Amino acid sequence: MMFHVKRQDDTTPGPPADERAPEAPEAASRLFGDNLERAIHYADLLAGPGVRRGMVGPREVGRLWERHLLNCGVVAELIAENAIVHDVGSGGGLPGIPLALVRPDLRITLVEPLLRRTTFLDEVVAELGLDNVEVLRGRAEELRGRTSADVVTARAVAPLAKLAGWGLPLLGSHGEMLALKGDSAAEELAESEADLRKLGAVSWEVAHAGEGIVDPLTTVVRVRIGNVAPLKEARSAKARRGVKSTGARATRRRPAK
Repeated sequence: MMFHVKRQDDTTPGPPADERAPEAPEAASRLFGDNLERAIHYADLLAGPGVRRGMVGPREVGRLWERHLLNCGVVAELIAENAIVHDVGSGGGLPGIPLALVRPDLRITLVEPLLRRTTFLDEVVAELGLDNVEVLRGRAEELRGRTSADVVTARAVAPLAKLAGWGLPLLGSHGEMLALKGDSAAEELAESEADLRKLGAVSWEVAHAGEGIVDPLTTVVRVRIGNVAPLKEARSAKARRGVKSTGARATRRRPAK
């Protein structure tokens, strides 16, 4: 039997009934804890403005919780405490915003090149009051040598080899990329091993997350890298080669608590 969590106050003015997400399942309460109401608000934002503005398809509204918010939020169990996380190709904020709600200790940057999406993300971050999230308009390639994350996340962005080419260069020493994938994850990983080695990966595996929260479990390709040069050294080397970097644009910066 599936249990659902009712909104705390259904008399409070909110989105029209046809622009609300389905009731949150009981698992959402266990996953999001004190941030459940924020998660419900985010689900409504995806179901209403998110659909109208092309962040998610209308057919996804009925499965926003199971396929999107819960599926993404459980990845938090794979991330170390107080990590710096870059969510590449964040789109409507998945998986970055669910991760921020589950783990307020994380410092998350939502990296997205399209203006209409970063505008939506800015509005969501402001409405939810997420002090541990910033939105950065730009491509992952533009951030190489300018940032160092502990974890890079991505979902439904690109084939694994291409995604690794964007994400692994953003990591600091011993960082890891967590790519949410489907049933073909193991096959895609096997086909990408040579590319991963060239990019400095030292280990990779298919992991699963969400026991007791989601069924089926969330499938994640986990790729770790070794030592990398400090940012200052990397920048100096780039300067000596005369390479000019392009500038990504921060649309909102919010200090982490």
